[in-house]
Amino acid sequence: MTVRRQLEKSGVAIKIKVPVTEYIGVAVGTSITEEGVLSSSIELVHGDPELNYKVFEESGNGSVVAEWQNWGKKLRLPLYIKAGDGSMLPYSQQVSGVALGANVARRRVGHEVERRPRFLNRRQPGETA
Repeated sequence: MTVRRQLEKSGVAIKIKVPVTEYIGVAVGTSITEEGVLSSSIELVHGDPELNYKVFEESGNGSVVAEWQNWGKKLRLPLYIKAGDGSMLPYSQQVSGVALGANVARRRVGHEVERRPRFLNRRQPGETA
């Protein structure tokens, strides 16, 4: 990503190249303009707030959630919600305190059950040392 900034003292415009891997998350935020119109935006969150990069902006909030989740999924970054005071709150899907997500396999599946671990293959069952 190329972030364009203007230096405060000299007013010189500069470009800073920031690798996508340096960003720590994708944040969604909403605000109300002076005219009373709802505005939503999505930005890539960097450790240095000056390097945050706005990737999507719309008036209203028709497709902002889908875009937000798509950016997080494509870049494999965690999702954040930008609060009114500017702080970032991590987003998690929970139902009654239970986190939703991909299930983790706890047992070996059928074809892996008969396979012996490598350290046990040195001595076959029934053989004497």
